Amino acid sequence: MKILQGILQTISCYSLLQSPLRLESLVVAAKERGYQAVALTDRNVLYGAAKFYQLCQQAKIKPLIGLTLQLTTSNEVILLAKNNRGYQNLMKISTLKNRLLANNEMELALDQLASFLDDLYVIIPLNSVVNSALKQNDQASAKKCLIQWQQLVSAENLLIGVSPQLGQAIKAELLALAAQLKIQTTALEPVNYLNPADQAYLQVLKAIAQGTKLPPTEQLKKPALKKWLRPAAEVAQTYRMAGMQPQLQKLEQLCQTASFELAFSRPNLPHYPTPAGQTAASYLKQLCQQGLAKRKIDLNNPRQAAYAQRLEHELQVIKRMGFDDYFLIVWDVTNFAHRAKIVIGPGRGSAAGSLVAFALAITDVDPLKYDLLFERFLNEERAQMPDIDLDLPDTRRQEVIAYLQKRYGQEHVAQIITFGTLGARQALRDVGRVLGASQVEMNNWSRSIPHELKIKLKDAWKKSPRLRDQVATSEKNQLIFRTACALEGLPRHFSIHAAGVILSDQQLADLVPLQVGGDGMQLTQYTKDFVEQLGLLKIDLLGLRNLSVLDQALNFVKKDFDPKFALQQISLTDSQTLELFKQARTNGIFQFESAGIRNVLRQLQPESFEDLTAVNALFRPGPMENIGHFIARKHQQEPIEYPAASLKPILQKTYGILVYQEQVMQVASVMGGFSLGQADMLRRAMSKKKAAQIASLKEKFISGAQQKGYSNQLATQVYEYIEHFANYGFNRSHAVAYTKMAFELAYLKCHYPAAFLAALLDSVSGDHEKTRAYVLEARQLKLQVLPPNINQSQFGFTLVNQQILFGLSSIRQLRRDFIWTILKERKNGKYQSFQDFLQRMPVKYLKSETLQPLIYSGSCDSFGFNRATLIHNLSKVLDNILLSGNNVELLTVLAPKIEQVADFTVSEKITKEIEYLGTFLSAHPVEQYRQLAEIEGVSLVSQLQVNQAVKVLLYVKKVKEIRTKKGEQMAFLSGEDQSGQLEVTIFPNLFRQLSSLVPEQVYLITGKVDDRQQRRQIIAIKLELAAAVKAKIKKIFFIRLPVEISAKKKQFLWQLMKKNPGTNPVIIYEAATRKKFVLAARYWLNDRVELATKISQLIGSENVVVKNENN
Repeated sequence: MKILQGILQTISCYSLLQSPLRLESLVVAAKERGYQAVALTDRNVLYGAAKFYQLCQQAKIKPLIGLTLQLTTSNEVILLAKNNRGYQNLMKISTLKNRLLANNEMELALDQLASFLDDLYVIIPLNSVVNSALKQNDQASAKKCLIQWQQLVSAENLLIGVSPQLGQAIKAELLALAAQLKIQTTALEPVNYLNPADQAYLQVLKAIAQGTKLPPTEQLKKPALKKWLRPAAEVAQTYRMAGMQPQLQKLEQLCQTASFELAFSRPNLPHYPTPAGQTAASYLKQLCQQGLAKRKIDLNNPRQAAYAQRLEHELQVIKRMGFDDYFLIVWDVTNFAHRAKIVIGPGRGSAAGSLVAFALAITDVDPLKYDLLFERFLNEERAQMPDIDLDLPDTRRQEVIAYLQKRYGQEHVAQIITFGTLGARQALRDVGRVLGASQVEMNNWSRSIPHELKIKLKDAWKKSPRLRDQVATSEKNQLIFRTACALEGLPRHFSIHAAGVILSDQQLADLVPLQVGGDGMQLTQYTKDFVEQLGLLKIDLLGLRNLSVLDQALNFVKKDFDPKFALQQISLTDSQTLELFKQARTNGIFQFESAGIRNVLRQLQPESFEDLTAVNALFRPGPMENIGHFIARKHQQEPIEYPAASLKPILQKTYGILVYQEQVMQVASVMGGFSLGQADMLRRAMSKKKAAQIASLKEKFISGAQQKGYSNQLATQVYEYIEHFANYGFNRSHAVAYTKMAFELAYLKCHYPAAFLAALLDSVSGDHEKTRAYVLEARQLKLQVLPPNINQSQFGFTLVNQQILFGLSSIRQLRRDFIWTILKERKNGKYQSFQDFLQRMPVKYLKSETLQPLIYSGSCDSFGFNRATLIHNLSKVLDNILLSGNNVELLTVLAPKIEQVADFTVSEKITKEIEYLGTFLSAHPVEQYRQLAEIEGVSLVSQLQVNQAVKVLLYVKKVKEIRTKKGEQMAFLSGEDQSGQLEVTIFPNLFRQLSSLVPEQVYLITGKVDDRQQRRQIIAIKLELAAAVKAKIKKIFFIRLPVEISAKKKQFLWQLMKKNPGTNPVIIYEAATRKKFVLAARYWLNDRVELATKISQLIGSENVVVKNENN
């Protein structure tokens, strides 16, 4: 008789780094190998339960959900849900266990479990303490353990797992003990990986988790233990041959009786507590009316009837769909933010198309003014949950979450888990380390992977000859690559979703398994998609750095410039701000900062907010193909055509080009007679390429168009037109909202540049590449950027007398607690001297390595000593303070005399500033080579013209080496001079001539200016270290030609110079024309002493200076 075959214990990859078994592979293989039921029992967690349930349903396999619960590090038990109540108990147990783990408590006592064990099967596993005791002939301990379980669990729910793998002796003892205590036994075959060979991957994963290396690679080739998924028939036969038919029958009984349903349902929204006597719908309407009145919109004014009609329509749809509470909850969140003076983004996604959201100040974009469609956001025919995402300053997001916890209760609010997986590089890095690869080898692996987002190893293998060569080098490398491929994509660690917050009026532990996140807040064990599918309300609170910039810049403006300034004052028609966009001066401007989009701005010359919105929408993969046409049509270089005259009002703003998804909907409505709800379904079908639905809607569109008097041919043509562009159309509501935020930032940059740049720099503190770029931007705007100051700097960047002051937190290697100590103590009075500062600091900070970052960064410049002097005397001063025990009298007696020394050179200062601040403030590195720039005829980056042959001095920040398709090496450099930033391309023929390319050096680069790929760059034909070029120059001749010099003397001078060629540059100053120029290299001179004497005799010693460059 065939027995229903099942698996009662499976450890999957969601027991992080404890199994290579993927859920998809498990379900497919279980089906193929003859199983009708499979249990997922990961250690302590239910991470994969919802996904596993769905996969089993699709495969028509019965899902069993459970846990392998670790009571202690060496004592486990299997818990399986018998029914829905059992599943709820599993969630509570997992939540409890993970809260204990978060507090570093490993042990979960049995009495803590007692109240949760109803409706659960409790199975003693093969690796139990019971079996360990029996192996040590300690039957008493084994029996005691089982009796403890009997006291907690009913007889029908308690089972002992047995297997032929236990060995005859242990198996016999275990069965005898079970019979004696009248405990049921069941067949149990643990599964930890799919196939025998996968046991090697399990070993590697465990080594990754433990941070250890595996012994020689032969260890990976040992035969696997039988924790792989053996075919059901083979397992059954093994049990029959061992005389264990009763255990197989008990397994079948368990699989049949355990049954529960995971309800993936419509959202179960919490109810918002409305004022007495009001429903959610009536209160929502009241708030909307009040909100529009604050925005000076009079719903009773006939001229604003469109607002009244739109509001009534939206409220009716919201009410019919049951989302009144949702809008009130989101309003409650934004209302708190407004009260707390937290800047909220003007809108995100399609929510900006809702007048209700605008009225509630959830968004700040008028949907009627900008022709935004509510149906793009909420559509009865789509019947989906509205999705309102709120953008908040990333520095203040936690305040909003804390409010939610306080408002709704900590047990009712949680953030959402997400999993970091083993990507291509991470997999190679982890596997290589475990299998003994050296650091050099690891670097080679990393460099061999193409720089493509989310590239897979198999794709990298196809694209990278270097990777193929690396793999072919040795058997060890083949093993590393094969193992990395097998582990790639497995979850490696958990983290917190960037935005999602779950809210419920029930305790969340009753609805979803929880754990504690890194910030101490509750975290769901299910990821975003499954949390939503289970009907829980998700609110996305996104922390945006750019909103922190806006928020901080507003604070600076109000403090230092205009106390009454408000965002609402900003006009989206401001001519100076539009001019900033025209000139593409958009460094630091949200959505408009990349080199590519700045190139589009230069070509387009936007004249309105509408133009900027279109650029924002078009500058994305797909829509980019229309940018050229858009620009040409705006400048009347290409005719503007409309598929039909009736579509002109829809397409006129975008010069006849379909840019927005809303335009697709409007075309379907105007021409095809679709309702806007139906039009939204058409848009979705086209964007998701649902062929059957597209064909059906095409017939409906053509039929509707014919009823409106359009020909079949024209209707077909228009449908095909919108079908082509629908894939590329962008959400107009989102584009308008984000362009508004960008415009506000640009306005502040234009009118209050110091406030904007200070806020911008503060937002990237710690990112030294961006700090350097924005300091350069500040200099180009003629703003003063000051180094940190021990008596003035705050934690972050600030403004002092409208000058930008570095914060102490920008100093590398400066401890955070030290910074707060400095700031706290300064409240007792400014530091009067360097010694006064040191005396007021706790002893633990009085170490050279702790204080040197302050000195080298310039923080102590105000104490009256140069940096070199402070460094030179630091140890003496510290010894004095420590020796005196901070006794004032002793300090005075023992005080060492400060020995003054020459300050560091500019070059030395720059080096230390880069080391400790990530940028340079004393001078730009290129400025050290002013003379060389003059001699070589160097151009500034800001002055470069396309197709111009130039020389530039560039401080190179980044070097990126790649291989071409032919396998040749080339490089891209990113650098800057004091006027701007530049990219440099070094093709293979030049790359081969270079010994090395070292970043953070100044190079003299000769080449041609190009604008390939919408970026201004130089194609290099020669590249040298500026220091090396300068070192070759021993002397420079400065020759002044006085006004009265005769033509004859000039002739003699030129002849003398021709007779004495050399390598020393000659700079001529013509007094008559007041012009200075460098002679061509063929006129340079040798360094013989008598030559200078002869020239002096000819034109006068006062007109000749010979400067020794390397003395």
